[in-house]
Formats: sequence, C-alpha cells, structure tokens
Amino acid sequence: MLYWLTLLSDGGDFFNLFRYITFRAGGAFMTALIFGFLFGKPLINVLRRRQGKGQPIRDDGPESHMSKAGTPTMGGLLIVGALVTSTLLWARLDNGFVWLVLFVTLAFGAIGFADDYAKVSKQNTAGVPGRVRLLLGFIIAAIAGYWATQLHPPELQLQLALPVFKDTLLNLGYIFFLPFAMIVIVGAANAVNLTDGLDGLAIMPAMIAAGTLGVIAYAVGRVDFTEYLDVHYVPGTGEILIFTAGIFGGGLGFLWYNAPPAAVFMGDTGSLALGGALGAIAVATKHEIVLGIVGGLFVVEALSVIIQVLYFKRTGKRVFLMAPIHHHYEKKGWAEPTIVIRFWIISLILAIIGLATLKVR
Repeated sequence: MLYWLTLLSDGGDFFNLFRYITFRAGGAFMTALIFGFLFGKPLINVLRRRQGKGQPIRDDGPESHMSKAGTPTMGGLLIVGALVTSTLLWARLDNGFVWLVLFVTLAFGAIGFADDYAKVSKQNTAGVPGRVRLLLGFIIAAIAGYWATQLHPPELQLQLALPVFKDTLLNLGYIFFLPFAMIVIVGAANAVNLTDGLDGLAIMPAMIAAGTLGVIAYAVGRVDFTEYLDVHYVPGTGEILIFTAGIFGGGLGFLWYNAPPAAVFMGDTGSLALGGALGAIAVATKHEIVLGIVGGLFVVEALSVIIQVLYFKRTGKRVFLMAPIHHHYEKKGWAEPTIVIRFWIISLILAIIGLATLKVR
C-alpha cells in the first residue's frame, strides 16, 4: 500500500525510498514486530478468558508437559495478524505472488483455527479429523500450485528446477507438477505442525527458513542477480521478501511470549499457516527442493513420525522412545531448553547450506 507513495516522488526525495524492496522489507519487519509487542499481551488475556482450561495436554505425552496445562493456544493469530498487516501495508498489492502466499497462509491458518477451536471447545486432543484437514489442505495447495504456474514465465511453467545443476529443468507437465506442488505445500504445513511440540521449538526454525527463502525470492526476482548466480529468473518474486520480513518480525513478537515457559502456544493456527507459507514460497520461487534443505529440521520431524508409525505397524516395536523426534530426546532426559536451542542451531546450519546452493553451480 505504501508503495504508491512513490507517485509523490520526483526521484530524489524521501518518497523515492518506497521504490526499494529492501526498505519496505525493513518497514514490514518493524511493523510486524511492533504489532506483536502491542497486541501480544491483550490477545493472550482474551484467549485465556475464552479458553478457560487452555490447550488440552496429551495423556501419553512426556510427564513434564502436564505442568503446561491451562496455557492458552491459538497464539498463531498474533503471528498471522502481524504478517498480514505488515504485508498489506508495505508490499506491492499489484503483485500476484504476494496474494498467492497470503492466500495459502490465511487458508491453512483457517484450517488450524478450526482444529484448535475444536480441541479447546471439546477439551480433547482430537480436533478436526485428519482426513478432513488433509483434503482441505490439498484443495488449497492445488489452487496455489495452478496459480503459481500462471504467474511463472512461460519457460518455467510446470518445470522443476534442480539446485546446484546449471540450467537444468525437468518438465513435469500438469499431471506431475500440480501433485508435486500440492505435496510440497501440504507436506511443509504438516511438518511444521509436527515440530510445534516444545516452547519456541517451531517458531525460530520457521523464521530462519522464511528469512532464507526471502533472500532467495529477492535474488531470483532480480535479473542481474540471476545472471551472476546462474539461477532461473522469476520476475516479481522479490516482493516475497517483504512477506518473509513480516514472518520474521511477527515471529519475534510471538517468541517474546512463547519463550519457555510459554504464556501462549501458537497452535495449529500458527504452525499450519507458517508451514503452508513456506511451501507456497518454495513453489513460487522454483526452489521446492531447496526447501527440503532449508527446512530439513521439519523434514526430520515428519520422517520420525512416519518411520515410527510404519515400523510399529509391521513389528509392534518402536524405533524412537516417542515421536516426533524432539519427544524422543525428552524421554532420554534432555532438558526442553537444550533440545530447543540445539534444534535452532541445526536449523541455522541447514539454512546456510540452502543459501549456498544459490552460488554452488
């Protein structure tokens, strides 16, 4: 919205700053951060009054989690609110990629909100049936995948770009690209959701992944950068940096209240919204495979659940003491802050590796 202040510029004044994506990304970060600080406490108070007993705690979970009973959930509303406000204020609203990632974020956030509401109102951990959540997620992802193909330049439509290899594209066609995009978006949403099991565990890796993808989006959206880096040029994706700056600012505002011991949980409202956003950005920028590296922590968390379930069905035994894998380390006696900080470190390392794929060709 503020981009249109450039119409008042003669090319050498303050209003000219609004032409620059980096300036507006900084504005989006500060807006989202201030939003989080201003509305965090009032939102938590409202959620605490409305929810009463707060988020139900799993009976079969680690014993230490019983002390978290009564903590309100749906804190993801703070992140999404900060993100949407900052994006609408600072991004170019004539950019299709901005509306694409906002659509996916809000749609998955709505699924998460319904799930959180069902859990809180019924005071059980069941929520919305998993099949319904997946069906809705795949419908949203199908729309987003098709939308992305319409925004991509003709030479990149329905193509899968491979990292490291220069000028390598695989033409998947609609038959394979749309299902692939759907799996990326839905997989990312549910992987972040599975990671959200300890105070602060999911939000920082999500912020790191968003920041990394934001840099990639900015790079592939500039023809001079893509020529230097030998990556595929996707015009218009630079505006996604503003969106990811909003995630980073809103995430920090939320983390202020979610740091151990958490005053509020993000719930599925936040985790599904953030995960869906990461998947949508990856599809938009043609960096779906790189998302698997940058978000490697989320991949491991999801795989630990899949492995545990499949192995238990076949043998009646467990590979991990408890899945997702962060609970395995809790069962082994690791303190919660130790797990959280070490997983943060792993996320940062993976983000650096993911960024390196831009140059390693």
